[in-house]
Amino acid sequence: MTTTPILKVKNVQKYYGNDKNVTKAVHNITFDINEGEFVGIMGASGSGKTTILNCIATIDHLTSGNIWLRERSITDLKERELAKFRREKLGFIFQDFNLVDTLTVRENIALALTILKISPKVIDEKVEKVAKTLGIEATLDKFPNQISGGQKQRAASARAIVTEPDLILADEPTGALDSKSARTFMETLTFLNQDLNKTILMVTHDTFSASYAKRIMFIKDGKMFKELIKGQSETRRQFFDRIIEVVTLLGGDQHDVI
Repeated sequence: MTTTPILKVKNVQKYYGNDKNVTKAVHNITFDINEGEFVGIMGASGSGKTTILNCIATIDHLTSGNIWLRERSITDLKERELAKFRREKLGFIFQDFNLVDTLTVRENIALALTILKISPKVIDEKVEKVAKTLGIEATLDKFPNQISGGQKQRAASARAIVTEPDLILADEPTGALDSKSARTFMETLTFLNQDLNKTILMVTHDTFSASYAKRIMFIKDGKMFKELIKGQSETRRQFFDRIIEVVTLLGGDQHDVI
């Protein structure tokens, strides 16, 4: 893994409301993510973690501060540039999969490439390759309602990486999965990170999912609360235990188990 920052978040603030009633969703957050990292953001509901993700995704606009992806400021992009930026530079994995029910898995994965106006032959090659990588070749010609939750999430992952984005953003990716599917999917994310060197930023409230990351940033009341970095010789179980300790300090629960 290189130590080159692929994402830089500097003094980011996001306020909602007006002068008489201001909500500080994110207050003066700064961090970097290096290329090839797998980073998690945790925090209680309303802590600002999803707001941060939305700002990086250019879905939400900053009140102040700056965000750079590969040294390019995304806070200065115009609306037309933002759409192109999202299509080409970011991959998204959502809690509810966001697959189109009327399209097959193959067509769902291919959709992002079709929008980029890539030739049908290249699209077919890329879809087959990514499906084989994630072990979902058998589901390609099925519709989303014909496959399991875990297969849906792997299809969503395939769609996220088929365009070879610079950064994958995962928003509560195991929230709609049972424990077995969640474990399988987190192993998939680990594979994307370790074997394919994908840079991943994941927002989660789930300590089990968080334990697969290599670094966790904890957000409280819109501010950076604490950061944990997994040691080179540290097991996932040991990292999980350290995460639980911080979650307890944040006032969260410990219902998740390994």
